[in-house]
Amino acid sequence: MKKTSLYDEHLNLGAKIINFGKWQMPVQYSGIIEEHKAVRNAAGLFDASHMGEVLISGQDALNLVQRLITNDASQMKVGKVIYSPMCYEDGGIVDDLLVYKLEDGQYMMVINASNTTKDLRWINKNAELFENVDVVDKSGYYALIALQGPLSLQIISSIMDKDISDLKYYSFVNTKVNGIDAIVSRTGYTGELGFEIYLQKGKAASIWRMLLEAGNEKGLKPAGLGARDTLRLEKAMCLYGNDIDETTNPLEADLAWTVEFSKEDFNGKKELKKVKEAGIDRKLVGFVMSERGIPRHGYEIKVEGEVVGEVTSGSYSPSLDSNIGLAYIDKGYTSIGREIDISIRKRDVNAKIVEKPFI
Repeated sequence: MKKTSLYDEHLNLGAKIINFGKWQMPVQYSGIIEEHKAVRNAAGLFDASHMGEVLISGQDALNLVQRLITNDASQMKVGKVIYSPMCYEDGGIVDDLLVYKLEDGQYMMVINASNTTKDLRWINKNAELFENVDVVDKSGYYALIALQGPLSLQIISSIMDKDISDLKYYSFVNTKVNGIDAIVSRTGYTGELGFEIYLQKGKAASIWRMLLEAGNEKGLKPAGLGARDTLRLEKAMCLYGNDIDETTNPLEADLAWTVEFSKEDFNGKKELKKVKEAGIDRKLVGFVMSERGIPRHGYEIKVEGEVVGEVTSGSYSPSLDSNIGLAYIDKGYTSIGREIDISIRKRDVNAKIVEKPFI
């Protein structure tokens, strides 16, 4: 089992540790609901050091990135970030990731922890098509700390060496945090104002403790994977392995806004174009339970007794005080307001399709 450089910090804070994608990670500290509400109302501090970072550089760096992702990186300026699926030739999603333009001819891809080996294999296979490109796995170098919540700017500013109050969403700066070299981006997986800090592994613990101290009187709490999941679900952000994977494509996953068909070429373009022209067979929708019961991944969805879909993610929503979920449902049954039934322990429980995000 792998451990992040903040593992001892989690133990000292009394975190409950679980196995997550071959990593020993904190699932909660004081409690999922308490941590969730702290992020929505004040701030939460997450260890995301299990994520992978891949550096792509050289004259063909942009060409490789463009082939790998469905989104368009050609207009990116240095200091910008974009979100994108990365697909196989059949349109299935290898992973969803962030692309950072570090400088001209140099990009950093931030990939999901459980997909690091698979992603690198796919990235390197595509890199063989280009003469002047280097792919380097930097996952072992970086630690990643995420500070999320409405008070996150106030908290992080107290230890920044420069003013980042004007940093735009999906932008980053190369800077120093309390004198330590870092990449600080205005990104996150909660839907709140937030920042992610990439820095050398050996320097992470001191910054983690410093942020906790700086936010102590502002309501900052360390937060684990449990709160991260409920927070991202309320904002209808996809989780790889649940809502998207190799068997799903970006169009049915409601990620059409990340697919730039005007690009000359990218993996999956041909097949995704066919899907677009023919129309999707199913769609990822959000629903709220009308009756008691928590929907879980894999539960069947029925309309008038007929199975029409499957739950991909589900949980209690602390913000709504309701049980919510995401699901793939066959076309013809996806209209807002439609009533559906979720099969929970052999009992059909009523729910209703709603607009996404939930809050």
